[in-house]
Amino acid sequence: MSTERFGDSARIGLVGLGIMGAPIAQRVREKGHPVTAWNLEPERFELVRDDGVVWVDSPADVWAACDVAFVCVLGDPALEGVCLGERGFARGGKGARMLVDLSTSSPEATLRIARDFAAAAGAGWVDAPMSGGPLAAREGNLTLMIGGEREACDAVMPLLSLIASNVTRMGDLGAGQTAKILNQAIVGVNYVLMAELLKTATAAGIDPALLPGALKGGMADSTILQRIYTQMVAQDFDPPRSYARQLDKDLKSVLHFVHDLGLDLPVLETAIARYRGWAQDGNEMRDSASVSRAYGV
Repeated sequence: MSTERFGDSARIGLVGLGIMGAPIAQRVREKGHPVTAWNLEPERFELVRDDGVVWVDSPADVWAACDVAFVCVLGDPALEGVCLGERGFARGGKGARMLVDLSTSSPEATLRIARDFAAAAGAGWVDAPMSGGPLAAREGNLTLMIGGEREACDAVMPLLSLIASNVTRMGDLGAGQTAKILNQAIVGVNYVLMAELLKTATAAGIDPALLPGALKGGMADSTILQRIYTQMVAQDFDPPRSYARQLDKDLKSVLHFVHDLGLDLPVLETAIARYRGWAQDGNEMRDSASVSRAYGV
């Protein structure tokens, strides 16, 4: 593979203008890169229109208009459709030379789709699932766990550094998605734990709002305690920062992954079942942190 690095003049394509995709588009445009975008729901384009993002009518058109295509969609079927569908990247002819998958996809699907896509389009692929949330995306402070050939990862590193302050190559293609599964295992269990902590503090008669400050800097401190628990205390769920359906989908992948490894992990499985029950009881489009309401707090 060529060791060409994509620098300041690189044209960026983006498919997916959701909670994470829209601020990424804004950030990349702010840094001077042309951005061409498509989203399944066209109305989402209004979020980035004034930032100078250019709209096109299909993923194929995005591919034809850019040097590097970012994908930020929900799940394996959406990723496959964007890449290999009737109006997908592979139908865009000569265009981008690299695909960066920012979505949370399964390692198995990543390897399969990337193989088929390489045969159809002859382009490189880096899996780069992200963590940090919309504000981090807008400010360029995401955490990215990336996988792919070293040359491919090096080639897109200047672009990834625009949106992330922490980028770690975990290994070959699919390794980034494997690391993201572990990330989501930590996140998912802790969302449920924060809800139960809030319920316990309230039942014990102490002011739950004091806990993040009291525990700051100690062994129990974490970003989730400082951000998500505080959000639960304030019942600050509208507008959603992320959707329960996304975390539920990711936790399903976690469960599938650990089962394939033949592992028996009761703490993880109990937390996943608890979150799944909340999300699938009509709460898929609520904020991910709203699981605290399942405990009446």
